[in-house]
Amino acid sequence: MAEIIDGPVTAKIEGPFVVFLIGMRINRLWRVDAWAPVMRAMAGMIRELEADPDAGLLAHSGSGRTMVQYWRSFDALEAYARAPEGRHRAAWAAFNRRVAKAGGAVGIWHETYLVEAGAYETIYRYMPPTGLGRAGSLVPARGPQERARNRLGGGPQ
Repeated sequence: MAEIIDGPVTAKIEGPFVVFLIGMRINRLWRVDAWAPVMRAMAGMIRELEADPDAGLLAHSGSGRTMVQYWRSFDALEAYARAPEGRHRAAWAAFNRRVAKAGGAVGIWHETYLVEAGAYETIYRYMPPTGLGRAGSLVPARGPQERARNRLGGGPQ
């Protein structure tokens, strides 16, 4: 079990980064043949990315139907998605073939957010390293850093 940090701490990360939300929706629970391969494919992609730190995935959380991923850049995310030898291309092609036959039994979605340096704020207390705190580093949130506005860069640092 991950160590619980008393805190309060905040996450810091150098430069811009990308938050990528991805998930699936099971529209017909009984169509395991349609949605189980999607779950297996995501697990395989995460294993592939964890084995290659240079791919650009900084951290991820969640599993099953919804995941939050932190990427170094959109270029890194796109390079992974388009890599002909990677698991994503094959999984995407298989999904598109399967979904046509499954009649909407499963849906997938993603959202991509480009975050400029300093245009975020976090706070963690009595938590293990989580979210952006896993992607960057954790630093004490004391004094001026106790306020969200200040962590966003809108006040004294």
